[in-house]
Amino acid sequence: MELRLEKLVSFNKIMGLIHLLQGSFMMYFAFFIYPNLSEAGNTFTIPVNGYYLDFVVGEGLVLTATETLFDLPFLPLTASFLLLSALFHFIIAVPYKEKYKSDLKIGINKLRWYEYALSSSIMIILISSLFGVRDVALFSLIALSNAGMNLFGLDMELLNAGADKSERKTNWLPFIFGSIIGLAPWIAIAFYIGVNPNIDGVPGFVWAILATYFIAFNTFPVNMWLQYAGIGKFKDYLVGERGYIILSLVSKSILTWLVLFGAFQPS
Repeated sequence: MELRLEKLVSFNKIMGLIHLLQGSFMMYFAFFIYPNLSEAGNTFTIPVNGYYLDFVVGEGLVLTATETLFDLPFLPLTASFLLLSALFHFIIAVPYKEKYKSDLKIGINKLRWYEYALSSSIMIILISSLFGVRDVALFSLIALSNAGMNLFGLDMELLNAGADKSERKTNWLPFIFGSIIGLAPWIAIAFYIGVNPNIDGVPGFVWAILATYFIAFNTFPVNMWLQYAGIGKFKDYLVGERGYIILSLVSKSILTWLVLFGAFQPS
């Protein structure tokens, strides 16, 4: 057991390095390469607005957008979720190492869920912005619901912690509640797709990003279900732990390179 735990610590170091290299490259690309290559120094930003009701004579109450509150810097934010993952991998592998190993023995990794709550919320915000979300309030709700879903994942592990899970019944409520609240961002994205009269004009790379993240998004609850349902080799919590690490790297890497490719597409 101790040898396997040490291997997972080393695995975190390797994954942290891979995330760090990709994130650093994307950050360098965002600030030093892309502005010089794109037309008119375009920096690939998404405007974020607020909305308010205004009374207009002859029209009544009219929903009006504010001036742009701020711009989402798309490429640096893409780099940020890679760099966040790198940071958490290194925290796990160095200062948090002993706590990480002791928690794994009872089926818990708290830092994983805190990192997902941050990094995956950035990812889903960026994806929703590609389909027309511009409202600062909606961005906030999307981020908070996604973060809440991940914190339910942490709650799932805390409620079902223990070295021997065969002696008691699994409490599935956090999994169920997390799955429900996790639907919220996808409902918002589906609505924006549904009301878009020019949906045929959405670039192919945007659909690729959506499909990739949607598939990756659903592999994480599958990984958890396999763990707590005790299916095959996933009866061993450490197998699922390695699965989470691999899924995180794959989903973030594919999304990053699709964004990089999309940065060169016509506006």
